[in-house]
Amino acid sequence: MKKTLSTLLTLSLVACAQQQPKQEKPEGFVYIKDVIPSITIEPRYLGTNNFIGSPIDGYESDNYILTIEAAEALKDVQADLKTDGLGLKVYDAYRPQKAVDHFVRWAKDLEDTKMKDQYYPDVDKSKLFEKGYIAAKSGHSRGSTVDLTLIQLGDNSELDMGTLYDLFGPESHPDYKELEPKQWFNRKYLQDVMEKHGFKHLPEEWWHFTLKDEPYPNTYFDFDIE
Repeated sequence: MKKTLSTLLTLSLVACAQQQPKQEKPEGFVYIKDVIPSITIEPRYLGTNNFIGSPIDGYESDNYILTIEAAEALKDVQADLKTDGLGLKVYDAYRPQKAVDHFVRWAKDLEDTKMKDQYYPDVDKSKLFEKGYIAAKSGHSRGSTVDLTLIQLGDNSELDMGTLYDLFGPESHPDYKELEPKQWFNRKYLQDVMEKHGFKHLPEEWWHFTLKDEPYPNTYFDFDIE
């Protein structure tokens, strides 16, 4: 009898979860391409070219999203870069909380290391939380954080930043000391142009920037990217 009641309760909870309405994109958020048609987007979490090696929960399309304020500031960055024959390539922007939860589940599964050689070759997976590479909350879920790099207009080739995007390790710190001069210059150029237009950088990741005056500093959203 207890088993039957437990089964019924589980089925009821599943049914309730399935009946919950899907969250829609809130007012105050925009599709980046609508604001900056010329920007390049490479949706790493929509496919398998990422540190998990599979599509991430909540990423249903490459219609990447930001708050209006962040998108408008990024538009100014793109316009500024064009004068030097450069542009932006966005890897990630708004990130649903369910995607962050996916990262956390993956990090706890110590057996899954298929992408270790590429994305965290020198880090023990059991240390990802301790070292701050994975966390239960992400600024991306507030809607005004973006991961990006610089590209050369014309052929869309990426400038050499010294590491690939999402590499877990000190080499990804913007001020890493063992960079080649050109790599250091490219990171500094990216940091300077982003800060000029109202973004602040993350000390651990050369690609990660958050709008200084973000409109939702304490709100973590969970609507899908569609």
